[in-house]
Amino acid sequence: MKQEDINLLKQLGLTTYEAKAYITLSSLIQATADEISNKSDIPRSKIYDVLKRLNSKDYLKIESGRPLTYHVNPPVNVLKREKEKFIKRINNTSHHLNTLYEKKISEVEAPIWRISGLNNIIDKELEIIRRSKKTINMRIGFLLQDEGSKLVYELLLKSENVKINIMVSPYCQISYKKFNITKLFNQKNVNIYTTDVPYVKMLISDSKEMMHIYSKFSKESGEILPNTAIGIWNQYEEIANNYNKRFENQLKKIANNNVK
Repeated sequence: MKQEDINLLKQLGLTTYEAKAYITLSSLIQATADEISNKSDIPRSKIYDVLKRLNSKDYLKIESGRPLTYHVNPPVNVLKREKEKFIKRINNTSHHLNTLYEKKISEVEAPIWRISGLNNIIDKELEIIRRSKKTINMRIGFLLQDEGSKLVYELLLKSENVKINIMVSPYCQISYKKFNITKLFNQKNVNIYTTDVPYVKMLISDSKEMMHIYSKFSKESGEILPNTAIGIWNQYEEIANNYNKRFENQLKKIANNNVK
């Protein structure tokens, strides 16, 4: 009997004795209380109450007789059911906590933060994208390591309901390799505009919040120096709205030039 299996079942709401009894019955398929007690080392004085609780939780079925026979409900069915319940609880809690977080963060007196560390910067970008309701405007002059695929995934989830415009450089340098940014972001319902973008990245969501990302680059290879990357997250709506207007005006100029 593996301790990790016991620990997992306990996370799903079983006691130690209940977890041991279920694991034991899974290996026996059907058995009496005495047989389960002997193999699981659960005291006989406890085993009937343990099996009764497992029955009420639909982990097993009881067949009448003398003695009673206990039949295991297949683990694949039980764990699928418990997994769905667990995920639903996580999603409910996530929604509740995010609602509290977003309500409170909008009340912060000076909503500008400096963010360092590649993972922290990328996580904040994805958080802003997930929170957007109407528009996402991005200017991408470079990409951090492992950032591109994560951005594409989140943008595609949003693209059915949110208008997405991305202004990109034709290429950027990642790990000494020239990378085609345009090809990466050329996805359904995502508007791509290719132009000369400086080595800076900007994300604006709903004209309400934005993030600038900066980094130093190697003079020899043009590669990003990861330890120098920083993000400036800004929730001043006036500032975000002004940057958004400038962004959209630039898009119009690019579109007009393409027509000519």
